Amino acid sequence: MMLESEPVTLAEMLDSHRSGEFTPAQTIARTYERIRAYNDPALFITLRDEQEACAEAAALDNSARDLPLYGIPVAIKDNIDVAGLPTTAACPAFAYQPKQDATVVARLRKAGAIVIGKTNLDQFATGLVGTRSPYGVPRNPLRDDLIPGGSSSGSAAAVAAGIVPISLGTDTAGSGRVPAMLNNIVGLKPSLGLVPTAGVVPACRTLDCVSIFSLTVADAWTVLRVTAGLDPGDAFSRTITIASPTRSLESVRLGVLAPKDRDPFGDADTANTYELALARARDLGASLIDLDFAPFAETARLLYEGPWVAERWSVIEELARRQPDAIHPITRAVIEPGASVSAVETFRAFYRLAEMRAKVLPVWSSVDALLLPTAPSVYDRIKVDADNIRLNSRLGIYTNFVNLLDLCGLAVPAMVADDRKPYGVTFLAPSGQDGFLAGLRQAFEAASRLPLGAGKKPGASRQVAEALPAKNVDLIEVALFGAHMRGLPLNRDVVALGGRHVRTTATAASYRCFLLPGAVPRPGVLRVDKGGAAIEAEIWSMPPDGFGRFVASIPPPLGFGTIILADGAQVKGFLVEAAATADARDISRFGGWRAFLAEGAAA
Repeated sequence: MMLESEPVTLAEMLDSHRSGEFTPAQTIARTYERIRAYNDPALFITLRDEQEACAEAAALDNSARDLPLYGIPVAIKDNIDVAGLPTTAACPAFAYQPKQDATVVARLRKAGAIVIGKTNLDQFATGLVGTRSPYGVPRNPLRDDLIPGGSSSGSAAAVAAGIVPISLGTDTAGSGRVPAMLNNIVGLKPSLGLVPTAGVVPACRTLDCVSIFSLTVADAWTVLRVTAGLDPGDAFSRTITIASPTRSLESVRLGVLAPKDRDPFGDADTANTYELALARARDLGASLIDLDFAPFAETARLLYEGPWVAERWSVIEELARRQPDAIHPITRAVIEPGASVSAVETFRAFYRLAEMRAKVLPVWSSVDALLLPTAPSVYDRIKVDADNIRLNSRLGIYTNFVNLLDLCGLAVPAMVADDRKPYGVTFLAPSGQDGFLAGLRQAFEAASRLPLGAGKKPGASRQVAEALPAKNVDLIEVALFGAHMRGLPLNRDVVALGGRHVRTTATAASYRCFLLPGAVPRPGVLRVDKGGAAIEAEIWSMPPDGFGRFVASIPPPLGFGTIILADGAQVKGFLVEAAATADARDISRFGGWRAFLAEGAAA
């Protein structure tokens, strides 16, 4: 991990901390160096004191090394509370000093993350362009003349520029997906209620989500596992079980735009990118099914033409009536009509939304997920300045319906054109399918060979297929379940013996996982005749001599046997002696060691 132009992933940074290559304090100091070198005063609204952040990182001791975000710098959108820093929602007159962290920020910190500062946004999270802020317009790291996208403009740009590997935004109408596309990064919009919104300034409280920006899907998934979970103090928080990613598009049915709908306002590059994305998904084994997009488009129009604008008005009403000039003029023009929405109109809109949900519901019997363009075009700042409201509205055509229909989404890069314009696609599925989407996208990501963010070198995690060893009968596939997995303390031993990561999958549902007693926490996987569960497994390939030395190094009660995977394949892997589980804690419900560590950090 060096101070250079190429962004560094969360996984890479975590490895450098755990290996001792860099300390968390050194990483945080380098983060501030990057901020100074990048020199964009519109990126952050408030930066945390550098010495304070470095001191917090230095205070992390060896007992924190296994935390999933050990010493990782993170940026927070400035409509999410961070204790000690003002929350402005990009409106100076609205600013207040929160007494405690938002739930999602508290969970990040418990997992070892270090908050760097509060990022710029479209005021009151109203906008998809990223230009509606009195604090300026964050620079798009790929091209200065392009808009950064919004409303989570600063959070997306900070990741793309390599300032931080992860950041938090919010997403009500596309604010966590459109800026992801415009910055060539990943934008994860979780299921409604999966990540608590307590401590978040509402836009539309019934539809708001905290979103995650990262350079790779794996990094976004790590953050989601840390931040997800019921918050009893949040009335909109829900208990949603999310399965682990499977990383395959084989036989997945993807709903796609019908040919008649594939002309996004004449932007040939967007149309071509979408065709390339469809071809890539087809090559990876997916079945493409043409979609009737009309009910989705009609639902999208409800968001700003219906009573949900009144929800936005309810947040700013007191300030807008007392001090109207404190509100950005475009923001006020968009939200102020909400003041006159009647109860009758509201109920009519609710009824229409129920009709749209019923009309869309049968779609899910014929498709497993949707694959759509993230946005219809990439706009420069001059065009947006001349026609802000119309072009902003156009950017939401593929995003505005998602929360109204209670879907989860994952926006991912698809192409960076020769002129450095970024284009992306979004996978969408019903609530609770977050892990399924992550699996689809990991397979798609591995085949894309794109640079990370504003970098110019293809990202290693996006070249998984290239990095894997050629098919060789001498290589032995091994299933790993604990500290030997990627990013965990003993992974270096596997790599030193010639191991290469092949894929992440799960066992068949015939195993139990136990927390074995001892000074060093470790899992033990046991095959059972009944009451089994699927356990997350990393599959690594090893040369015979390396495998032999690996087996010889493992102390009892662990040993090696045959593991049956979810797809029926059989590989060698760790198994525990049954007698050793008698007094051990059964942790099967977590679905794997990483999830157990993440849940423990958040608990």
